[in-house]
Amino acid sequence: MIFDFQDRYPDIRIDLNLTDERIDLAREGIDIALRLGPIADDAMKLVSIGKSHRRLVGSPDYFRRKGRPTSPADLAQHDSVVMSNISGSDQLILFAPDGMRLVVPVSGMLRVDHGLAARAALAAGRGIGPAHLWLVQDLLDAGTLEVLFDEYDLEAVPVSLLVVPERAGVARVRLLVDFLVTELKKLPGIAAD
Repeated sequence: MIFDFQDRYPDIRIDLNLTDERIDLAREGIDIALRLGPIADDAMKLVSIGKSHRRLVGSPDYFRRKGRPTSPADLAQHDSVVMSNISGSDQLILFAPDGMRLVVPVSGMLRVDHGLAARAALAAGRGIGPAHLWLVQDLLDAGTLEVLFDEYDLEAVPVSLLVVPERAGVARVRLLVDFLVTELKKLPGIAAD
């Protein structure tokens, strides 16, 4: 998306920082941040994109080596790729077709702190885990990953842009915000609130 934006506006310089850590935007001199999850920082201007839908996934290689879970309860006996920087990631919450909430403890031999690391670990068969569709849809389409328990839902995660209020009126910042809002809504698994 950033490359497309630069092609459209070649005179706007971008300084892209990738981190899954929450940082102080104003202190770090950052104009815009893309955030997944609830937002507690009411000092920033919030632009809601929608909700990111996730699925529980694993690789065919993992299933060949470790077996394929046949029920959500089986997940407690399998390796999971766990996000070390997300509170509560040691349990998986699934919603059954009848709306019943299931909580399954999960653990694994690999903990990661970045979404791209989780994607690589899942594709390499290091375990099973929840993944945002926009992050893994290409791997699902290629058969590198498979969805487990498609009839169960994982809680969708809010997706928002945070804009430093003092920078929101700057033309190049407004252009990028408008562009990102439009493009992010096109990603697989992103739905309006």
